[in-house]
Amino acid sequence: MAINDIHTPVLLERCIELLAPALQKPGAVLVDATLGMAGHAEAFLTRFPELTLVGLDRDLEALAIAEERLKPFSNRIHLVHTVYDGIGEALDELGIPEVDGILFDLGVSSLQLDRVERGFSYSKDAPLDMRMDNTSELTAERILAEYSEQDLRRIFHEYGEEKLAARYAKAIVEAREHTPFVRSAQLVAVITAVTPVAVQRQGHPAKRVFQALRIEVNQELAVLERAIPAALEAVAVGGRIVVMAYQSLEDRPVKRALAAASSSSAPAGLPVELPEHKPLFTLLVRGAELASDDEKAENPRATPVRLRAAERIRRAE
Repeated sequence: MAINDIHTPVLLERCIELLAPALQKPGAVLVDATLGMAGHAEAFLTRFPELTLVGLDRDLEALAIAEERLKPFSNRIHLVHTVYDGIGEALDELGIPEVDGILFDLGVSSLQLDRVERGFSYSKDAPLDMRMDNTSELTAERILAEYSEQDLRRIFHEYGEEKLAARYAKAIVEAREHTPFVRSAQLVAVITAVTPVAVQRQGHPAKRVFQALRIEVNQELAVLERAIPAALEAVAVGGRIVVMAYQSLEDRPVKRALAAASSSSAPAGLPVELPEHKPLFTLLVRGAELASDDEKAENPRATPVRLRAAERIRRAE
């Protein structure tokens, strides 16, 4: 199966439109902080023939696919195996002090969702893995085996926003005393068995638990809290950042960071805003921009997307 058949980049034209003003100058550098299978990256390298791209990804399989896909642009790319909160270190090692554009496409990649054996899907039986980086040690199987009932309840509540977190945690701890959890179908069966029928009618009962486990395995929210400020620091004056999130949990820290960067730091009550208190960034879209109906119809994975973007207007003094 061709890459393009399994991977349609979300909001591609909108991302290009937002980042283009910062990328048209000679020597411009774009960081694709969530490279994946390089759908966005390939389009940017094609549209901007003088662009240098730095692609980051924690998934070695994705990096291998991206490297093959981007072979025609091999003299203009740097691919780095790192989690995206390592953006500062990656740029330092490449000798790049600042960049003109940064793109984040958060959440689970098409590759991870479509590879059943990676264990991200509750709808197909697979090993309970869920690692975005298969060189890391923590897996969903290990969490289900080792975490206390209290810790399981916490992650289901915080990362899955699951109302039945306590019930599910209790059922898992009771079930693992007899049989260890090694496959996703086992977990789905235990969750389904203790879920009221009325709740099951509202959607798959395991959806939020699987989301919570994935976030915990990959430390997604902790990484994101560090990554957005690091990315903002790397943006040059006139440079732009675009972030696409797919759930409220990951959109919130993005919203907070961009709001802080685009707000005055002057204490309340000052009659005149001093230059050093002026915002460092200006927002390019009002609130979170959603996909159009046409985009959703063409690419269903765009349905929950929330896009935010900003441009650096000055450096801190």
